[in-house]
Amino acid sequence: VQNYVDRDPGPEAKDYRCGSSTYEAHGGVDIRIPDMAAQAAGVDVLAAAAGKVARLRDGVADVSVRTRGAAALQGQDCGNGVVIDHGQGWETQYCHLAQGSLKVKVGDAVAAGTPIARIGLSGNTEYPHLHLTVRKDGVMVDPSSPEPGCDPARRGVGLWTPSAARAMAYKSGAVLNAGFAADAVDMAAIEAGGIAPPGRQTALVAYVRAINLQGGDVQELTLTGPDGRVLVSSVQPALERAKAQYMLIAGKRAQPAGWPQGRYIATYVVRRGGKAVISRDFAVVL
Repeated sequence: VQNYVDRDPGPEAKDYRCGSSTYEAHGGVDIRIPDMAAQAAGVDVLAAAAGKVARLRDGVADVSVRTRGAAALQGQDCGNGVVIDHGQGWETQYCHLAQGSLKVKVGDAVAAGTPIARIGLSGNTEYPHLHLTVRKDGVMVDPSSPEPGCDPARRGVGLWTPSAARAMAYKSGAVLNAGFAADAVDMAAIEAGGIAPPGRQTALVAYVRAINLQGGDVQELTLTGPDGRVLVSSVQPALERAKAQYMLIAGKRAQPAGWPQGRYIATYVVRRGGKAVISRDFAVVL
């Protein structure tokens, strides 16, 4: 989850746990996929509950708002979308769907879990994700926690099924992408996906993209060789403020004789107040 519902009634933004994983007046839950390569491969959007398709829109191009510009949206911030009426005043809305991917039409009855479209990049978004809004009698409801306000102790089961609640358990920061490359990478390359892996004669670069980090977080990325020796370690200064996403790389140039055969391990750690709150190991065999 990249963004939760904004629970602060004023100009500040807080999620249901009083954290920073949201932004001002955000009225839904943003479920993000790793990159554009995943979007191109196709990720289905499923009906959250049984109901009837009430409204939909298709035909909006899958183009980042950074390229298109917000003014060009002309009230189509949702992009391609579907609204499902679940009865008794309940409805769900699904936004940023892929152009031409809608599998339903107005009036169709759907069961929970029915594929209705695929995740896209349409409307007011910079990255492929599903924006899900839940309403009761026309009023937005936070599916993670319908109770008013925010509370750091809330579990966030809310309206989700137990399995969905477990899959989307609250995380104050998470790793979205991690891997190895044959050269230095930037945010655009990570967002595109399909990064070429390293070889024994190329540079060896480990990369990580994390989301929803907090101000004060300290990140470290260490690359270790097959013999257990540290090849390179990158420690970043403490973040001055919360970051929706942040990338970090650590690597070395190609060796004249090539990299020794074996398993190379990268370790990414985020420390918050001196305590490790995020940790991820990933490896490549050369």
